[in-house]
Amino acid sequence: MKAKFMIAVATCLALLLSACGATAQSLIVGTWEVENAPMKMVAEFGGDGTAKITMLGQTVRGTYKLEGGNELTWMVNGITTKAKVDVTANELELTDDQNRTIKYRRK
Repeated sequence: MKAKFMIAVATCLALLLSACGATAQSLIVGTWEVENAPMKMVAEFGGDGTAKITMLGQTVRGTYKLEGGNELTWMVNGITTKAKVDVTANELELTDDQNRTIKYRRK
């Protein structure tokens, strides 16, 4: 009886954990390239909150954080920028407060 109970608990726990989808924080980590850009621009987000943006062969480093699950705050070269985030496994969209959207694809 105790073994059946433990199996049932383990099964419920496994189902609960598998039902939890990936968070924006886990999905944003990686390397992203801007879609349809006139020049190559790559953004990299580390799991430790570090960020790099590379364009025209120049890389700038900074930090980022996600708040509320969909608000990204970037801090690069002393400038703070905020954007709404919509991220999936392969696509990232950042929309600023003026409704300008940049679309990225996972590299």
